[in-house]
Amino acid sequence: MNRTTLSLIAGTVALAAITGFAGLSEPDASGTDTAEAAAVLPVERSGLLCPAPSASDLAETTYTSFTPVTKGAGSDGSAQLQAAPRKSTDTAATEDDEKTPEDGRTTDKADTDKADDDKKTAAKPVLTPKAPGTPVTGKTSGADGPALVGTAEGGFAPGWTVQQTTQVTAGNGRGLLGVTCAAPDTEFWFPGVSTAADRTDYVHLTNPDDSAAVADIELYGKDGAVVTTVGEDLTIPAHSTEPILLSTLTGEKQDDLTVHVNVRSGRVGAAVQALDDKLGGDWLAASTDPAGTLVVPGIPKDATAVRLVVFAPGDADADLKVQLAAPTGLITPAGQETLHVKGGTTTAVDLGDVTRGEAGSLVLTPADGPAPVVAAVRVVRGKGDKQESAFIPATAQVGARASVTGNGAKDTTLSLTAPTGTAKVKVTASAGTGGGTAASQTYTIKQGTTQDVQLPVPAGLKGTYALTVENLTAGTPVYASRTLTVTDGGIPGFTVQTLPDDRGTVAVPEADEDLRVLQK
Repeated sequence: MNRTTLSLIAGTVALAAITGFAGLSEPDASGTDTAEAAAVLPVERSGLLCPAPSASDLAETTYTSFTPVTKGAGSDGSAQLQAAPRKSTDTAATEDDEKTPEDGRTTDKADTDKADDDKKTAAKPVLTPKAPGTPVTGKTSGADGPALVGTAEGGFAPGWTVQQTTQVTAGNGRGLLGVTCAAPDTEFWFPGVSTAADRTDYVHLTNPDDSAAVADIELYGKDGAVVTTVGEDLTIPAHSTEPILLSTLTGEKQDDLTVHVNVRSGRVGAAVQALDDKLGGDWLAASTDPAGTLVVPGIPKDATAVRLVVFAPGDADADLKVQLAAPTGLITPAGQETLHVKGGTTTAVDLGDVTRGEAGSLVLTPADGPAPVVAAVRVVRGKGDKQESAFIPATAQVGARASVTGNGAKDTTLSLTAPTGTAKVKVTASAGTGGGTAASQTYTIKQGTTQDVQLPVPAGLKGTYALTVENLTAGTPVYASRTLTVTDGGIPGFTVQTLPDDRGTVAVPEADEDLRVLQK
């Protein structure tokens, strides 16, 4: 064996020691797969991004972080949220500009000082969780609340979730605005945005990485793609956030649009802040990936107006059957049995007070051959000048487990729906941020129904708590959402967050060392 071969083997063995020998086993000559079943292990690192909460001086924002206890997770690790500086668009020179002797370029002393302040702010964590199983909270006030970049490692990573809730007492978008901080990705769909005169909608893009990200923002209306002026090649600098006012991308005024964020380079977190002059405001989270069947869970039972917005990517038309999963089973809204969505266009339909005082979830299924769509609903509560609105996107199923935090003893509603089969669901309420004892309860959700369940509030609760939902029935999908409510001046403020699978575990294939592959 020559020296080159020995060096190659030594290098391969070293690599295998780092990677756990993944990919080094030679397939069995018979063609039979001899590998053992994949092990399901807790993830060891998670990342979350929270958008800048508000531009209102009256905003009061609360962040709540929670990691559920996960079997097999390490006892070490940490999690923290740090501020991401907002990109400055002021490039004008000032009288404080100073010349750099080396190249003659100018630098703005004020901008330099602000950059230094941003670095100092980013260096200090805004929120640092203490232990899995117990939520921790932090607050900020006014219009200067930053976007946050979060990282969790070790025992803090599996199922880590952060809730951002903002209350604005007056002005454009007043009400309760809530969003679950999300992982960075490369593609997002937001049906339900608007460029109408009474709406002020921003798409917030946050880049957590060390290099700049480049993204395109596309708009689709009732007639298809909307011509935009500056929607392409948007650069989001490293470790920064960029709020983009949608009405600056096009002169068209449309009530119902779909935003498609496509990241060409890097990855970002994305969320839409939709503010209405009369109906308050809320965050619109991204819809689940385009699919033929979608579920929009947990429409509040006292909703006075529900507007469904659907977009069909590509050229294929979609014909959808629209049903409401009520406490007694699946029903079809009168006059809205089916919905036709032309390929490449956004279609909206008013469903009125479709829930009629009962818990309900919308179930969209193909009426004539599957065609992928994305969807969301806009929900209004209250009447007259005391109305408030919120958004619920179509979401992925709970899967094995999902969590949501920031819940209060009397202001929280958890909705569970099982469209295709009866399921057993375990719900665990954690200890509170200020104390209390965790409690659990198991529920049976009948096929085709939605239930607003009676929550197991922790004994001796102080502060807010987290809810963890576990689907105990394999093969039967369950969907969930949580509604927070608060009444201020007679206005029924509320916000709704869905509970998709927390992706707290990952399947790791069993692999063995086999150096025979190097002798071929």
